[in-house]
Amino acid sequence: MNPLIHTQSDGRRVVRLTPGKRVLFLTKDYAQIEAQLSRQLDLRMTEVAPKDLLDDINTDAMTPAWVCFRHKPEDIALDAYAGVVHKDGKRVFATKALLDGGFEVIVSGQRKGTGSSRETAPQCEKWSGIHLVIAHSFAPIHERNNLNLGQLLGTYEQLARLQKGESIPLEEFTAKYDPVTRAILEAGGLFPFSALYKAGKVQVPVPANAARPMTMAEKILAAKLVGAAGKKVALKPGDPCLVNVDGGYSHEFTTAQVHHFLQQEYGADYRVPNPSKFAVFEDHLLYADGVKRMAPFAREIQTLRDLQRAFQRHTGVRDYSAKDGVSPGICHQVAREQFVDPGDFIQATDSHTCMGGGNNALTWGVGATEYAGLIHSGFTFVQVPESIRFELTGKLRPECTAKDLILHILATYAVKEDTLDRVMEFGGPGLATLSMDERATLCNMATECSAKSGICEADDATAAWLLERRAGSTLEQIRARFVKPDAGAKYDGGVHTIDLSKLEPMVATPGDPTYGKDVRALGDVKIDIAYAGSCTAGKEHDLDFYATVLRDAVANGRRVAPGVRMFIQYGSEAVRDYARARGYLDVFQKAGVEVINPGCGACIGCGPGVSETKEQVSISAINRNFTGRSGPGQLYLASPLTVAASAIEGKIRAYRPGMFEKGAQAAPERETGNVR
Repeated sequence: MNPLIHTQSDGRRVVRLTPGKRVLFLTKDYAQIEAQLSRQLDLRMTEVAPKDLLDDINTDAMTPAWVCFRHKPEDIALDAYAGVVHKDGKRVFATKALLDGGFEVIVSGQRKGTGSSRETAPQCEKWSGIHLVIAHSFAPIHERNNLNLGQLLGTYEQLARLQKGESIPLEEFTAKYDPVTRAILEAGGLFPFSALYKAGKVQVPVPANAARPMTMAEKILAAKLVGAAGKKVALKPGDPCLVNVDGGYSHEFTTAQVHHFLQQEYGADYRVPNPSKFAVFEDHLLYADGVKRMAPFAREIQTLRDLQRAFQRHTGVRDYSAKDGVSPGICHQVAREQFVDPGDFIQATDSHTCMGGGNNALTWGVGATEYAGLIHSGFTFVQVPESIRFELTGKLRPECTAKDLILHILATYAVKEDTLDRVMEFGGPGLATLSMDERATLCNMATECSAKSGICEADDATAAWLLERRAGSTLEQIRARFVKPDAGAKYDGGVHTIDLSKLEPMVATPGDPTYGKDVRALGDVKIDIAYAGSCTAGKEHDLDFYATVLRDAVANGRRVAPGVRMFIQYGSEAVRDYARARGYLDVFQKAGVEVINPGCGACIGCGPGVSETKEQVSISAINRNFTGRSGPGQLYLASPLTVAASAIEGKIRAYRPGMFEKGAQAAPERETGNVR
């Protein structure tokens, strides 16, 4: 039970602060944070302007990768917020700073918890004594993780009242939620709620709405309802429901916690009823041993690997472990290749699970607690999300890719929170011009938009791509699974038309993917590293992009610029085989590129391609560029074409066909400013 919740003599439940406990305000002035941590300063909400609070605190900052190598929450809490650092790299939060500060409330600005779905982020707060989290808004996966841990989420106005000594009725904190989420909070978290549900003390009725046109997300969830018994049910945003899960997966960064929580909750002999529907992957930490700054954590990393193997043996879930040091590939890429199908509802312990939406499936990431619950029961609780639709028209020009499109969406819509906690639905005639791999890129980076997920309409390209990869399936069977939105479906985020032909090559400047601008407005930015890979950019079509640029360069006597290292890492074994069959390895070798077997690697700071000093500059095709994400250096995000062209030029440049020919003129620069 949350210790801030008290039952009065009249039976009413109220929330009030604990005498002697403190409130931590995460302000943009780090000196103020340090003064609070050292007990030299205590602030009140009436003294702090919301504009002075930190926005976009990402989960990498709350629990950097090296903190996540610990699987027990009490150990994770020791280094809470270790990724919040000064410009010189010095930590703002020393070891045990949050734990020893006597805080029970933490306050920040907009979009709290962006980035990775790692549940370690709210865990580091809860196990440090934080029971009330205040922010202007929350990233959806992070918010759900808070709620599943039984943490109350509140407003600035509520905090001001609490600091005056007021007791606030609990329903003021929970009324905005559906009945099930309220029950989860009142029970103290997801596991206590699940026990009540199993005992029949809590019910989740099937929604009873009048027939209505539905979005793709609504239609998929409606088809999976627990207790619907084959009835056609109409869903609308906000409906609470229990939904059967078609499949899911975890990886060695998260599986240990899932195993730990299941043992704690259900005992050492717990069982998973449908192991064939779930999988484990060894992809995230495969190359961590080769990264100098990860050397001190070798023992903890090995423990995570060992615990994942123990979990796999115990449960019998599908095994995608590395063999002879080579991984089958990144979980999201292999999943879309092998088992994510149209109409599926997939859950996994990683924020980029939404990549499966390119297959016309509904997929999103969850925390370890939620995943442990659903893998044990086969179903999960869902509050039906709102949707926002992007109607694509036209066709991308040769120098642009889907990465430029999603960077445009980030800078135009996500920054205004139009995409926040909504399913991003992609359709229109322009979608048909994008390959399946490019559609996967759009859906993959829905999480960077703080969206719930991304999903693409299905078409002939979807059917043909899946037919090649689903042995025993017929075209008719694949098409029968397609999900399309109903005419007249309501999009709470609106319908937005984007003409693909008008897009320019984009780049996101260091710090956050939403800091997007036209590449030509960047000026001369010399680079040290060009990284081409990750789930976002290690697919077959991405390899086509790299090969196009590098073949063009080699044909004109060019190769990777002196002083620059370019890395290409495959997203899966299938992608590696694809590249070999097309002769790309010879092109890469002649261009001076270093090629790496499948895995996550540099994207999570655990493999070749990471920066080693803060002075180094990287141009990368990965999905997020938070401080420290891929080493201490400056990290720019761009498309596969721009990354490869920049490697040849030695500075950030967009690719243009013929740019390496003798006498070719550089593209004109223009002042567009930061589109954010």
